[in-house]
Amino acid sequence: MKENGEVQLSYRLLLAVDIQGYSRRDTREQLRAQRLLSDALDGAARGVGLDRDGWDKQVGGDGELATLPEGVDPATVAGDFVILLDEALREVNRDAGRFRLRVRLSLHHGTLTAGPFGPAGDAPIVVQRLLDAAPLRRQLADDADRDLAYVVSDSLFDDVVRTGFCALPPRGFRAVRVVAKGAVFRGHILTGRAVGEDAGEDAGEDAGGPGAPTARVLDFPALALG
Repeated sequence: MKENGEVQLSYRLLLAVDIQGYSRRDTREQLRAQRLLSDALDGAARGVGLDRDGWDKQVGGDGELATLPEGVDPATVAGDFVILLDEALREVNRDAGRFRLRVRLSLHHGTLTAGPFGPAGDAPIVVQRLLDAAPLRRQLADDADRDLAYVVSDSLFDDVVRTGFCALPPRGFRAVRVVAKGAVFRGHILTGRAVGEDAGEDAGEDAGGPGAPTARVLDFPALALG
């Protein structure tokens, strides 16, 4: 490994995903959930011209942290990829059996460097803290019909979602503030379904369009993160 003076920082897009209720499944169901999620991620990536084989993935039983290659358009991942992933999850869950595949997803872009146990730096910490945030978990707990709970970091929201180049409209998100391990992490949670601005009037209203409550910055207690 390089000495500190030779470490090279890179500015990359990171994606973290986690399966809800994974530990409540038996081994067969855990394996099925892993395969279904991998297939859904593969399909969504292919749908926007990406190949997950080129992603630097740090995997766990219930999800993964992925660092995407340089040059990937963050607006495409933050919008079109998420829309396709939500569609894939809804299709999988049409015949889900005992367990539906319901996941949390977070995105952030920032600096990191490669390490022997995965990426090191602020960016991996931010994307993981947002993934584990209580309000994101609560979205799935409070809405039985939701398959995907999605959050972007504050900086990615400002730099990408607000630009209008992202397929998901800024008005569809609400701001959240999370405290974890003595640090503050700010993000924006998608309030409705992952549908684009051109999906029709009903979908637009569901995604936080006209008539939706004004976004609020919420304070949540410190999270118990391992």
